[in-house]
Amino acid sequence: MRIISGTRRGHKLYEFEGDDVRPTTDRVKESVFNMIQTFIPSARCLDMFAGSGALSFEAVSRGADKAVCIDNDKSSIDIIKRNAHALKFSDSCDIVNMSCFDYAEQTSEKFDIIFLDPPYNKNLIEKSLRLIVDNDILSDEGIIMLESDETDFHNDFSGLDIYKQKKYGRTYITIYKLQKE
Repeated sequence: MRIISGTRRGHKLYEFEGDDVRPTTDRVKESVFNMIQTFIPSARCLDMFAGSGALSFEAVSRGADKAVCIDNDKSSIDIIKRNAHALKFSDSCDIVNMSCFDYAEQTSEKFDIIFLDPPYNKNLIEKSLRLIVDNDILSDEGIIMLESDETDFHNDFSGLDIYKQKKYGRTYITIYKLQKE
């Protein structure tokens, strides 16, 4: 796993060992960032299931101002901190060890990009999307980037419109924007 583009292009990221974690492949990550590139400059990003922080670090490398990386797993937080330090992104990233659901209910911040890549088949997508909409944490022109697989993919969701969507094998990338009233 590496940073694909921007100020830290080519830098390798620390990642998890074993098969318990499913990182976003470089091919999918590159396509995602091609889809959302116009939203990145000066953006405030929220990475709700941050894992290694790869999506947040890619965004900061490409010009996002700030990223908040949330994960409730201590080993994920340790890897995010190692990556932030190695990339010299510690000043651009807030790293929070707590449930993303608790964070979304407590924060008063609004985000321009929300990365949503929950563990597959855990019924976390609808709960996450509902929390984002109900707690009003997405900026008016912001986007949600959802990575899901074909077994837990959600097409329609009240309060959100699909802006873009692509499929890579079993992986769906769906970009949502707030519904205009």
